[in-house]
Amino acid sequence: MKIEVLPDADAVAASAAVFIAAEAHEVIEARGAFVLAVSGGRTPWVMLRQLARLDVPWAKFHVVQVDERIAPAGDPDRNLTHLRASLMDLAPIPAANLHPMPVEAADPEAAAAEYARELERLCGSPMVIDLIHLGLGPDGHTASLVPGDSVLNVTDRDVALTGGLYQKRRRMTLTYPALNRARKILWVVTGADKPDPLVQLRAADPAIPGGRVDQGRAVVMADAVAAAKL
Repeated sequence: MKIEVLPDADAVAASAAVFIAAEAHEVIEARGAFVLAVSGGRTPWVMLRQLARLDVPWAKFHVVQVDERIAPAGDPDRNLTHLRASLMDLAPIPAANLHPMPVEAADPEAAAAEYARELERLCGSPMVIDLIHLGLGPDGHTASLVPGDSVLNVTDRDVALTGGLYQKRRRMTLTYPALNRARKILWVVTGADKPDPLVQLRAADPAIPGGRVDQGRAVVMADAVAAAKL
């Protein structure tokens, strides 16, 4: 795991955007298309707005979701709502290159299985995403892999539902098998409530969900307050 410490959240967002753009250029040149999986969060939305301003081969750039709340279309709780406003509405990405999680389906379990099939059509079988962006919660959660939830134990599916509610919502999420096959992982970690979980992440501490994500191809970009205990 490589850790880069930057002065503040805005600097993290800008650096992360440049990193994603560089990865996109490299992967598209090598393989013809690039797939980015995006998590939610305040700094990531700034990151995506910065990314939208950069020189990227958008026609070959695909966006998928790491996780999503089960909520109606346009709900402010939905990551997709912010993803559209922060990136899709600002960059010339073809509409077909956005692959949202189908959380509005009547049968969310079946929808999770269908999303896994969609990712396989896009990323091969077994599915390997080029770059997965992850955040780290104060409780050590990442994606919607939250402490104590049954989804932490899912090993036979790439996409699953949380067993219970987290912050009043059930969620759809990529699972550990999907995360750990990624070609690269970019952690974006900012805020004064992150020093302890970031120490645990660096130590690959399985006591937090983030600590169970493979570190071999991971880059962490953290602001100074989040990295205070490193």
